[in-house]
Amino acid sequence: MSQLKGACIIGQSGGPTSVINASAYGAIKTALESDSITRVLGALNGIKGVLDDNLIDMGKEDPEELALMKHTPSSALGSCRYKLKDPDVDDTDYKRILEIFKKYDVRYFFYNGGNDSMDTCNKISKFMLKNGYECRVMGIPKTIDNDLYGTDHCPGFGSAAKYIATTCMEVYRDARVYDTGMVTIIEAMGRNAGWLAASAALATYKGNGPDLIYLPELPFDMDKFLASVKEIYAKNGKCIAVVSEGIRDKDGVYISEYANKNMAKDNFGHAQLGGLASYLAARCKEATGAKVRGIELSLLQRCAAHVASKTDIEESFSAGKAAVENAVNGVTDKMVGFERTMENGQYKCNIKLFELSDVANTEKKVPLEWINETGDGLKQEYIDYALPLIQGQTDLKIEDGLPRFVNLKKVKA
Repeated sequence: MSQLKGACIIGQSGGPTSVINASAYGAIKTALESDSITRVLGALNGIKGVLDDNLIDMGKEDPEELALMKHTPSSALGSCRYKLKDPDVDDTDYKRILEIFKKYDVRYFFYNGGNDSMDTCNKISKFMLKNGYECRVMGIPKTIDNDLYGTDHCPGFGSAAKYIATTCMEVYRDARVYDTGMVTIIEAMGRNAGWLAASAALATYKGNGPDLIYLPELPFDMDKFLASVKEIYAKNGKCIAVVSEGIRDKDGVYISEYANKNMAKDNFGHAQLGGLASYLAARCKEATGAKVRGIELSLLQRCAAHVASKTDIEESFSAGKAAVENAVNGVTDKMVGFERTMENGQYKCNIKLFELSDVANTEKKVPLEWINETGDGLKQEYIDYALPLIQGQTDLKIEDGLPRFVNLKKVKA
């Protein structure tokens, strides 16, 4: 195979995580060190940065400053939720992308995102191939939702799971300060897959977690939920429930919609969920008469770099690194993923490549056999799955007692 020389573009898309920049840094650092890649460009705000010719030269950044990306939350290059149309229906965006690729002699494209981002990668790769333009396209996964097809787990999930479990343990302690009764409802992210809400089971495993956990994998029964809360509250004077934002009733209606019939939708047609904890807290107050708190973890669970898992950080960096290395070696149209193995009883994560066409818009859910018989908790199988992913502490740089995050110069290409 002949060497392909040219520039690369790296972009980030979708909801950020506390480690998405670790993946981007893994790709940027490796690309800057590659003999095959002549220039490393960052697309500001994802694919929109490509369409708008809003690119920055990563080679102009100070290497020491750039290294701070590894422990900086959110998307340092900016993100977007922009859906490319079917090229057979409207190829305007694709022609523009090809125009930009030719302008900068881009021969490598790396996109760091979730389900919809892998779909974007797949469409761009197919269009370039169809038009005879040689460009290697690789997807770099990220999503705290942990719902990408194929890969054992997703970069970002371990840190979010660690934050949720830790927060649940802290709330558990706080909720027991007074000798008066209290019911607490904690809402975690997760539209169709309950991996995040399930991570609260790690707190229960340590003896300081919720009594009830509900995932979108199973229909949510309001009457059964309220009966369980009343029973636990009557027995213990306390009750903590963790709910995934995407729980639905038996008819497929989001429980969030019970309180908000006119939910807004994003550019991909996804309902913008939220407000579930407050709604369920009000229902629990009616049912029990207790003091009730509704806690929506919201953005905190995806940007808590201060409690990020070192395992997650290192694996995220390795995903970006592997994307560039494989592309330079001739691989294209793949997503970098993870394969779990056990060696002498110890967890080990290996890189595995997946077809973009298989990953795009396919969701991986929590196995039903990992959910307990009553549908309100997790079995040991989930604990065994999640525990290795939350190990280790971040090496986040601290100045004046506060985090030191990256500050890019963002020199325009």
